[in-house]
Amino acid sequence: MIDINNSYDLSNFAVPGVLYFVKGGLLNIMEKGKTRNTYPLIELDLGKLRNNIDQIVSRCSDRGVSVTGVIKGFTGIPEGVKVFADAGFDYIASSRLEQIQGAIDYGIKADYMLIRVPMLSEIESVIRLTDISLNSEVEVLKALNKEALKQGKTHKVILMADLGDLREGFWEKKELLDSAIMVENELDALYLAGIGTNLGCFGSVKATPEKMNNLIDYAEMIEKAIGRKLEIISGGATKSLPMVLDGTMPARINNLRIGETIVLARDLKDLFGLDMSYMFQDVFTLKAEIIEVKNKPSYPVGEIAYDAFGNHGTYEDLGIRKKALLGIGKVDIAYPDMIYPRDKGVKILGASSDHLIIDIEEADRDYKVGDNMEFDLCYATIVFATNSPNVKILCK
Repeated sequence: MIDINNSYDLSNFAVPGVLYFVKGGLLNIMEKGKTRNTYPLIELDLGKLRNNIDQIVSRCSDRGVSVTGVIKGFTGIPEGVKVFADAGFDYIASSRLEQIQGAIDYGIKADYMLIRVPMLSEIESVIRLTDISLNSEVEVLKALNKEALKQGKTHKVILMADLGDLREGFWEKKELLDSAIMVENELDALYLAGIGTNLGCFGSVKATPEKMNNLIDYAEMIEKAIGRKLEIISGGATKSLPMVLDGTMPARINNLRIGETIVLARDLKDLFGLDMSYMFQDVFTLKAEIIEVKNKPSYPVGEIAYDAFGNHGTYEDLGIRKKALLGIGKVDIAYPDMIYPRDKGVKILGASSDHLIIDIEEADRDYKVGDNMEFDLCYATIVFATNSPNVKILCK
């Protein structure tokens, strides 16, 4: 047994060229040349990931937009972060400092960005680990400046403007302007790199040219006050990318913070109806093992009350059906209706904490106990699956 808390090259034991990354668990090495995979697991295809990076970066570059590569969607798996670093992003970004620490510990040299407004309790780590951060609080800016002076560093900041999505950002125009002037003139260890916004993550507000022009107006207001151009006007994340792809992004927006489109390329296809055929949607593959196969009623037998999560379920009576039980559950994926079986004729019925229940009556395969099923993921499920200590990671 090998205790794996980090990434190791097990090529002497396992499949040549495959990296095994197992979080907080055990990977069993049976004998030289053979490996017993433990399920559930996620396979990460590093070649397909690089393709997706190159496709997005080239399209943004053609429009004068730099891309900050966001790694939080796949929990900063170090092998994946290395692909990001090798692709030459100006910044690699996460909302979680532990993911940035993990990448640094893995030996990945890059400029790192913190994309969640810093907590006062983590200021020392923000300055130590990152080169730039998104900010919206004067008290935090002052704390960053004090710590940067202490560490002998200059830390870059992007001030966030809330344009209506009602997550982070300055809401009052005067407060934004006053804060920018303060950073520029009073906080010697901070450098005002730019201004940014976020849309579509909480309030579902659509990113539009009008919103981007509002951000540009704020940027030009600040530029007039400080007497110089801002380096970065960051127009948001994946939800802002359609404007780059269709040519409607206003010219002064010169940065986007992209994660989901690179790692999954699903939202723009499914939610916006865009042609993403040049992108791989199967960079990540979820595999789970079948632990039971039986014919059972499709409608629960007994008085219906509440499930393990306090929900009152709804069920359809289709008679006796062939079902498979898989060793993965809501603890690992949160949303069983947001993983997508690759095999035809398979229908997800639901999940409890540790079990996934699937109807295989009309499946093309004759499933047996011990077989595994493959699933595609979306952003909502990959963030949970890659965070789960029960889900193993295999990079190839």
